[in-house]
Amino acid sequence: MDPLLTILQKEARTSLPDLARQLSLSEEEVAEKMHHFENSGAILGYHAVLDRDLLEPNAVRAAIEVKITPERNGGFDRLANRIAQFEEVQSVYLMSGGYDLLVVINGRSLRDVAAFVANKLSNLEGIQACETRFRLKTYKEEGLIYPLKEPPEQLSVTP
Repeated sequence: MDPLLTILQKEARTSLPDLARQLSLSEEEVAEKMHHFENSGAILGYHAVLDRDLLEPNAVRAAIEVKITPERNGGFDRLANRIAQFEEVQSVYLMSGGYDLLVVINGRSLRDVAAFVANKLSNLEGIQACETRFRLKTYKEEGLIYPLKEPPEQLSVTP
């Protein structure tokens, strides 16, 4: 992978002068490379990795394994792209193995996730089955290790 992409993947906020210095290139050369990667679609966007447990302690993240019927002349693409349009959906992946798509969603509650699966996802034509798994804790995301938090103090249990 291009060294510029490696740096940006780790820290997208790196300034143009810092990028140029790290890569031994001029700022103009770095800007041109970035422009090329953005226009070619190699860089799709820039984002911050958020600790959602701190920001939204009651929110629920779920991974939904979806089995679908591939469309004639469209395969999995059309249905996967349709699923990706839902606001709740964060990611959609075509998978190998026992199911076809992995759909990652965010909800405000278990009820929100259940409503999404029951009212939106499972009602789409071509959906054969859905199996939902809930994220319990995050240890690493987008290459970043989450700091371990001190567990709350527990009262001693005596018989």
